[in-house]
Amino acid sequence: MRSPRTLAPPPAGRLRAPGTRTPLALAVPALVAIAFLLMPLVGVLARTPWNDLGTHLTSPDVLEALRLSLVVSFCALGLSLLLGVPLAWLLARVGFPGKALVRSLVLLPMVLPPTVGGVALLLGFGRRGLLGGWLENTFGIVLPFHTSGAVVAATFVAMPFLVISLEGTLAGLRTSYEETAASLGASPVRVFCTVTLPMVAPGLAAGAALTWARALGEFGATITFAGNLPGTTQTLPLQVYLLLQGSPEAATSVSLLLLVIAMAVLVALRGRWTGGTTDRAARPVRAGDDTAPASPPATGIEEPVTTSVAPRERWPLHAEVTGFNELTLDAGPGTTIAVVGPNGAGKTTLLRALLGLTPRARATLRLGDTDVTTLPPHRRGVAWVPQDGALFPHLSALSNTAYGLRAQGTPRAEARRAAQLWLDRLGVGPLAHRKPAQLSGGQAQRVALARALAARPRLLLLDEPLAALDQTTRAHVRHTLRGHLAGFGGVCLIVTHDPVEAVSLADRVLVLDDGHALQDAPPAEVTRHPRSPWVARMLGRNAWPGTATGDGLALTGGGHLVAADRLPEGARALAIIAPEAVSLHLDKPTGSPRNVWPGTVREITSAGSRLRILVTSDEAPDLVAEITPSAALELGLADGVSVWTSVKATEVSLVTL
Repeated sequence: MRSPRTLAPPPAGRLRAPGTRTPLALAVPALVAIAFLLMPLVGVLARTPWNDLGTHLTSPDVLEALRLSLVVSFCALGLSLLLGVPLAWLLARVGFPGKALVRSLVLLPMVLPPTVGGVALLLGFGRRGLLGGWLENTFGIVLPFHTSGAVVAATFVAMPFLVISLEGTLAGLRTSYEETAASLGASPVRVFCTVTLPMVAPGLAAGAALTWARALGEFGATITFAGNLPGTTQTLPLQVYLLLQGSPEAATSVSLLLLVIAMAVLVALRGRWTGGTTDRAARPVRAGDDTAPASPPATGIEEPVTTSVAPRERWPLHAEVTGFNELTLDAGPGTTIAVVGPNGAGKTTLLRALLGLTPRARATLRLGDTDVTTLPPHRRGVAWVPQDGALFPHLSALSNTAYGLRAQGTPRAEARRAAQLWLDRLGVGPLAHRKPAQLSGGQAQRVALARALAARPRLLLLDEPLAALDQTTRAHVRHTLRGHLAGFGGVCLIVTHDPVEAVSLADRVLVLDDGHALQDAPPAEVTRHPRSPWVARMLGRNAWPGTATGDGLALTGGGHLVAADRLPEGARALAIIAPEAVSLHLDKPTGSPRNVWPGTVREITSAGSRLRILVTSDEAPDLVAEITPSAALELGLADGVSVWTSVKATEVSLVTL
């Protein structure tokens, strides 16, 4: 019997769908294009005098030209790094009028004929150029027909490769890394040197390699602007030009050398020169991804030593936020405020306004007796944990945690000791040596939290800090965080979608909707009388908006709800109905319930030891009931089953909006 044939897996990177064929109308021109590009290279290899290759490449003139080419190319690379790196950062990070024009100027040398570039350099930097006469008369600098002129010419044509490569890499780098570093107290220069540059290093190295290779092979602008002087400006490409006139075979040998160098650079880069996101080492935070072992909760650990804020200092908060968010926020020292609301309500915008990081909203901010409104983010004393944690992928967990302390001037040993204590407190001490890519999502979030707490800020902003943790770890970290916040001398704002976090961690709950504060009250008050349908649903309650009538509420979506509460007629109100107050029946109930509607079961979900039943109806908004599994079994509930729902008037709470 013939054994079944096993199909080989498709080659890695294949994009063509199985069973499809490459159209000949595309394949043939593509192959012709490859042959067209390959033929000159094959010609060089075929015509190279291999027997005399060593003699040609070691002749005194060639060696001198090679030495000069290396000097010029490395000097051009240094000048390109000095000027091109800041220019790439400016194009990637700063918006300004004329930005498109500046980018066009960067690209211009790449499309400009080299000889035209040389003429332009003469008219700009030559003795009779716009700047050349001043340079010569003031500093005695003469660029044309000098080695420095060859460096300028090579820089002019090569620097765009560095700028384009680095700008693309910077554009792919999430700004949350730099913003988080600033919130930890790092100045813009420190952020650039310790966070931005290390994270864009691959793109920078690729751009530098291309820049060097292009400078090494520069010919047209060099001969036009700097001339062809042996030992002064006669680089290797110019030597090839001269050899073609008297010794073509030697010119082919030198051309082969330049070709090999260029191909070596391109092969080493392997297509990475265009730049890209370099924060790929930082794993996306995934909910529940907290499987790697961590240390147990630490007990009896001394308070980490820091120098940014003295332990007894107190920092009340006063903020007036304008723009997308319109609200005034006052809180005493040690207050924790949970910020809740639907997506797009302005929760993260509020935090970024307090940090001074968004044009959408502006905050007049006072912390204690200090007005920090006009201060840059790194001098405000406001620490921020963004949703993704934004751990610096090139630093270990320990170095990440110590970053804020080091930025504030704490000695290295002291900062690392305090950072280790914070990692121990949050249960990730044994992972201090790991990079973020080696941490699970939950572990990375705990390290990010430790980093913010270690910096001892005056104001602490946490954007869903526990979202990536599993339930067990979340309970431990919540306990640790609550213990820290109890002795915290500043104010903490926590954006959350978890009602347990809002109730257990916060002293107040700030409800936002469309940038405005709907409610700012203690958790118990918000739980009993939520003023937002979203918050009511977050707390697991049914929430129906409407207009008050004599006996209840005229619902916004149609229908009428009878309530024992009475509000002034015409008042906008929200009806709150607890799921356990909703009764389900197979037949229309009789008796005391004042609110009865027919409906259909659309969804059954588990809620601990009980079941939550979603019922839709043409006569009322969607309603969630909570019953025991035995009751659901007795009623024979399943998706699509017709039921009757009933709610007593005394079980309806009306809240004025």
